[in-house]
Amino acid sequence: MPHFEFVKSSYSSATGECVEVARNVAAVVAVRDSKVEDGPVLVVAPSAWAGFAAGLQ
Repeated sequence: MPHFEFVKSSYSSATGECVEVARNVAAVVAVRDSKVEDGPVLVVAPSAWAGFAAGLQ
């Protein structure tokens, strides 16, 4: 698995309930639960992530 450099969302709560996203690996966006750093990682295409993010706006 590539080395992902995860960044917490700017909308993270003070209690640590948030999603972390890594965009440092070419052609993928990785997403994980910040509370489970060694847990599963969801890997999607950048176009899929862009569509998801656009839907949140």
